[in-house]
Amino acid sequence: MTTHLHLDLVGGLSGDMFIGAMLDTFPALDGDLEAVIEAAGFPDLVELGCASHDDGTLTGTRFSVSAREQGHHHRHFSEIRRILEESALETDTRGGALGIFQLIADAEAQIHGKPVEDIAFHEVGAWDSIADVVLAAHLIARSGASSWSVSAVPAGRGWVNTAHGKLPVPAPATALLLEGFELVDDGVDGERVTPTGAAILKHLAPVARVPAGYRLLRSGYGFGTKKFPGFSNVARIMVYESIAAEQPWDMDQVTRLSFDLDDQPPESIARAMDLLLQEEGVRDISQQNWFGKKGRLGVTINLLVDPGATDRLTSRCFELTTTLGVRKEQLDRAVLRREEVLVHVNERPYRVKVAHRPGGATAKVEMDDIVAAGLSPADERQTRMAAESLALEQLQ
Repeated sequence: MTTHLHLDLVGGLSGDMFIGAMLDTFPALDGDLEAVIEAAGFPDLVELGCASHDDGTLTGTRFSVSAREQGHHHRHFSEIRRILEESALETDTRGGALGIFQLIADAEAQIHGKPVEDIAFHEVGAWDSIADVVLAAHLIARSGASSWSVSAVPAGRGWVNTAHGKLPVPAPATALLLEGFELVDDGVDGERVTPTGAAILKHLAPVARVPAGYRLLRSGYGFGTKKFPGFSNVARIMVYESIAAEQPWDMDQVTRLSFDLDDQPPESIARAMDLLLQEEGVRDISQQNWFGKKGRLGVTINLLVDPGATDRLTSRCFELTTTLGVRKEQLDRAVLRREEVLVHVNERPYRVKVAHRPGGATAKVEMDDIVAAGLSPADERQTRMAAESLALEQLQ
């Protein structure tokens, strides 16, 4: 069975809200936290708190981490990276924490126009914020989730006080990290997503909704410290488990972009398709021919793209073609697990794609390698069979 986690950002998201929600959902992980902080190398610098909380509407968990160090919270990204790289953290936790901090550093570097190595963290450089990132990375690794999804993200309103002065909400680094997410203005003032919360979201790379084929098992709530009128300031985590028995495929989500053309020259369409296929986030592209009004020959272009790249690629379709409208459709997709195997036939390398189907693995040699070999039809058939057989034997 595979596990999917959905984040419902009722109040917003911060590091402590995420950790609180994870602990409320997976209470057995609570006992690991002190050991994680000790492995990180600063057990005497922070104090952890975790307790049940009832705001009169919902019950859940409120997590807190406070720094025993007072005053100076200014640390360079290079220092934090060194601390984590030299720590005794488990590999997946260390890698997750480094990845989250890298996202924050990249955002700050872009905003301030500085190299990443010169970026200094202020609020995020405090020991309590560092602990938030490390513990979030640990809980993500231990959750066993194979995929994540997230609700619309509350944008917030007003201003936030930072080391750089008053900044509009969402703060610039937060806004940059949230690019590609659906933001909603619910009319409530205040900072709703912190830079740490935004970086955790970006690291998780969640899709927009729960994939088909999953059932809800349980949920948990993590409370923030702020109070908002009319609703609980919580982040909710919902745990889903795949309904079907374990199968040799994974479920994911893609967006299908499609549009029609009947007034663009064929060579121009071919060039546009080549350029679109090179765009990051495009999984596949195809075209279908048809006859339309006035006897015109037209084509329908279909792109399968990553959900987070939908807006950028829609804009690219308008730039490269004469279409006046692009249709968008969110699709659940079952994808066979597959891999590429390199084999040698007559001392020549061939790439073979192996797909793990319900009835057994199948193999198909890369056509470009066959063409490059310049084989006769008879030799091509024998080489193809030999390469595919070797690939299947190699995986047994």
